[in-house]
Amino acid sequence: MRIIAGRYRGLGLASVGKGDPGAHLRPTADRVRESLFNLIVNGGYGDPVTGARVLDLFAGTGALGLEALSRGAAQITFVEDGARAAALIRENVAKCRAAGETALIRRDATRLGANPGAAFDLVFLDPPYGKGLGERALAAALAGGWIAPGALIVWEEGVEVVPPGDLVPLDTRRYGDTVISILRHG
Repeated sequence: MRIIAGRYRGLGLASVGKGDPGAHLRPTADRVRESLFNLIVNGGYGDPVTGARVLDLFAGTGALGLEALSRGAAQITFVEDGARAAALIRENVAKCRAAGETALIRRDATRLGANPGAAFDLVFLDPPYGKGLGERALAAALAGGWIAPGALIVWEEGVEVVPPGDLVPLDTRRYGDTVISILRHG
């Protein structure tokens, strides 16, 4: 696993091998991450990355958020409740020397509560597939004021998703067993 583009381009991230099923770690493959960023940057959504405040739910290794930071995002907040994943995020943030631009919240993404700060412009969501956790996490994020009006949401799942609330589906792409859905908040 490595950063694909931007200021950290080529930087190797902490390895989890083929994933850690016990910790529900299933890192987004480099080629899928590259396709995902090409889609959101060149898909007619303006530039949703540069200067963005990014919320990375079910952050896993932090690769999606760190890729956004490498490409010009202003700040990344990782939400992850797993101890192994949180350790990997801390290791990867240290490799990028990005502690000042990142925050890690150790919490269940489906129980976010009220957002204590400004809402986020770009949201990545990569829950364990097939458990309905994505829907619950987005509902919690919307209810808690975590997602700004007009924010772009990138949701990885094993199947096409039905967005909760007033989220508007914009695009869906399949990459092997991964389905990427692009949504807009209101």
